[in-house]
Amino acid sequence: MLSWDHRPTLSTMGRERAWVEINHSHLTHNIQAIQALLAPGTDLMAVVKADAYGHGAVTIAQTALQAGATWLGVATIPEGIELREAGIQAPILLLGATNTVEQVRAIAHWQLQPTLCTEKQALIFAEVMDSATQPLPVHINVDTGMSRLGVAWQQALPLAQQIQRSPHLHLASLYSHFATADDSDLQTLHCQRDRFQQVIQTLGDHGIVPPMLHLANSAGTLVESSLHYNLVRVGLAIYGLYPAPHFRDSIALKPVLQVKARVTQVKTLPPHTGVSYGHRFVTQRETRLAVVGIGYADGVPRLLSNRMNVLLRGQFVPQIGAITMDQLMLDVTDLAEVHEGDVVTLLGHDQDASISADDWADTLGTISWEILCGFKHRLPRLSLSSPATATANPLTLS
Repeated sequence: MLSWDHRPTLSTMGRERAWVEINHSHLTHNIQAIQALLAPGTDLMAVVKADAYGHGAVTIAQTALQAGATWLGVATIPEGIELREAGIQAPILLLGATNTVEQVRAIAHWQLQPTLCTEKQALIFAEVMDSATQPLPVHINVDTGMSRLGVAWQQALPLAQQIQRSPHLHLASLYSHFATADDSDLQTLHCQRDRFQQVIQTLGDHGIVPPMLHLANSAGTLVESSLHYNLVRVGLAIYGLYPAPHFRDSIALKPVLQVKARVTQVKTLPPHTGVSYGHRFVTQRETRLAVVGIGYADGVPRLLSNRMNVLLRGQFVPQIGAITMDQLMLDVTDLAEVHEGDVVTLLGHDQDASISADDWADTLGTISWEILCGFKHRLPRLSLSSPATATANPLTLS
């Protein structure tokens, strides 16, 4: 067995191949900029589902709470458990559906707050909680036009009444979710808001006044203050991206995530040489090729093959050939010098140039949410100015 005085660890190897950098100062800036749009008494929920949109749920949640967020939103029970195991005590709303006895017990044990959409759900929760010493806070999701989870807005009253009658459940909030808040045409948004208002009025007429109301996602938060109610649920915007281009003039956001990798080999190819699987790129001149240690298994979509640039020394460099599982290739012929170990920026800033998740999304005909969520866990998340503790090293593994 080999023995070294200094054994390699994840922290020392984190930037050897490829990694994601998370700028917590930018996250703080974004949250505070959004809060400046809110009326006094309106809280902010940081949506940290899907590993905080690929940014790293625990450290993002810690920073978001330090910056002023008061709630966290997750999609699944394991996502909530991860935050609790990290010592996070803030209220956590479970946005996804739960229907089994085992799920209810886990929710109660980990002090998560579930979403209820049906009377059957409410019955299951009430039966499981019948021996609890305190009622479980629950939230009603009303479907006002999203046609996803939620009780139909015309049928919200019976569900609210059932929760109200149960000594084991406490109605903590009423909420809904916009389907088209990122659209410049606000007709559907206003229809959903009006339906939400009608549900509030109907419940109030029957003596049910939810202590908290929330409707706005990132786009809804930026559209108009009348949509803010007691709480806004913000995901994409806290990560520094805009739900749609027309929001860019309403708030200054800073991208939190950068994706970087290293050149692992440089070689020279003669003209008429095929590159990568299928030879989807063939050199037309003597070409200097740089191999980079990142691929589609890390979250770089294979459909970007021959359709993307990266940044190297502040210059845009074309990617060539099919992107492979662990590697991709660049044409660096026009750069003066390129060496093994040089850092390539796939998303982020390098000198005066930048590439964003929106750029990839536009090329692929998709949305930036999907791009961010695609970066896999084998890419270490490296925190710029770690949220948990001060450190002499400004770049720490998160």
